Amino acid sequence: MEFSWKFVLDAGIISAALLLATFLRTKWRFLQRFMVPNSLTAGFILLPVYNYLMPALGYGANKLGDLVYHLLNISFIAMALRSRPKKVQGDKSHSIWAMSTAILNQYAIQAIVGLLLTWMLASTIFPRINLAFGLHLPLGFALGPGQAYAIGIGWEKMGFEGAGSAGLTMAALGYLWACLVGVALVNFGVRKGLLPKDTLDSMKDKAMLSGIVPRDREKAVGSKNTTDLEAIDPLSLHAALIAFTYIISYVLLLGLTWLLSFAGKTGNELARNLWGINFIFSAVVAMLLRTIIDKLKIDHVVDDGSLSRLAGFSVDFMVTAALAAISLVFVGKYWLPILVVSTIGGIVITITVPWLCSRMFSDHTYLRMIMIFGVSTGTLSTGLALLRILDPEFKTRVSSDYMLSSGLTFALAIPFILAINLPAQVAVQGTMNPFWIFMLIAGGYLVYTMVVFVILSKSRAFKNPLKCWLGD
Repeated sequence: MEFSWKFVLDAGIISAALLLATFLRTKWRFLQRFMVPNSLTAGFILLPVYNYLMPALGYGANKLGDLVYHLLNISFIAMALRSRPKKVQGDKSHSIWAMSTAILNQYAIQAIVGLLLTWMLASTIFPRINLAFGLHLPLGFALGPGQAYAIGIGWEKMGFEGAGSAGLTMAALGYLWACLVGVALVNFGVRKGLLPKDTLDSMKDKAMLSGIVPRDREKAVGSKNTTDLEAIDPLSLHAALIAFTYIISYVLLLGLTWLLSFAGKTGNELARNLWGINFIFSAVVAMLLRTIIDKLKIDHVVDDGSLSRLAGFSVDFMVTAALAAISLVFVGKYWLPILVVSTIGGIVITITVPWLCSRMFSDHTYLRMIMIFGVSTGTLSTGLALLRILDPEFKTRVSSDYMLSSGLTFALAIPFILAINLPAQVAVQGTMNPFWIFMLIAGGYLVYTMVVFVILSKSRAFKNPLKCWLGD
């Protein structure tokens, strides 16, 4: 048999795990209560399969990481091709700026906390740890498994053994914080009267808890046909649009790599960084293509629902594959720093997000806090899942404000991401200078976000500073 079945086998195994996870959620009260995503459950099911069973069957090297990398880029393209939310006129609360500020604030705080904890571990009980390990806190928690893996693979070439698995492990722990602590925060808000009473009804929704819409309930429309089925299936059209965008981004990045090669070692290093953060480059290309589509007035052919479904498909398979790709051997070697950084980092996030949000936002405050907590510990899908408990139909501006703020966040985060390799350079250069340079960069982001926080919060900025949730 000369044909390769590797991709088909991986897809089949992941699919089987997702089906099993879907069944388990309909039966297991724990999964329902904490609304654990099926992809997370499926990933944990496959952990021992890909670590022990598949190697025993002679199933070659684990290449799930490649699948994670491409699905990450595809998910970003699918979301970036969606239509732009209409700008809110007269937004006197500056909620979009505030949402961006809250996210960047978490990037800075998580980077500083992660790096300081790693430096302390390296200076005391864990001298062999790579100092870049600390950046897996913001990468795994605030950015997600795909980003953590893609950048971690780049670090492995700099001598950080198992960096990809470290990022995936941290992302998995971030998901647990998002699910367990996130739902606990929702319940806290209900008990304290911080949310409308009808929120309790949505939390008891059988479809939301089990993950399956009941037989007798009307099914929501997930996507719309924008083409005649005789000509081309609408799903085929949207999948083709995403694949076409991905190829364009690949060709452009290939050309940019060639141009940067003329800049010598520095240019080659920058090019390597760009391939590691291809999800950002691909998203930019998708946004430019969407602008062209809008200018040509052919936007009616593109359906946001179809793009969302394809993005959701990519994220579900990506998260499952990402968790299955974790090396338990590496986790066994680094269980202590993983536990220390993820636990202390999670506690810091749980304190700082409510503290900042309760003072900076003037409308839908608790909903905005829940959304930001979700995306600061998991991914956009996790944040939306938590928000959906409180706002099932997304009737408030919270989700649209976040989407609008993502462009500003991306633009402002570019220096942060381009400098992400600096701590890993410590082992290569034999000096701590790159580490402290990145700490200064993260400190600069922290200063910026706190200045904006004071501007937006005004007199509430440091009112009752010891209270985690300020309230009205």
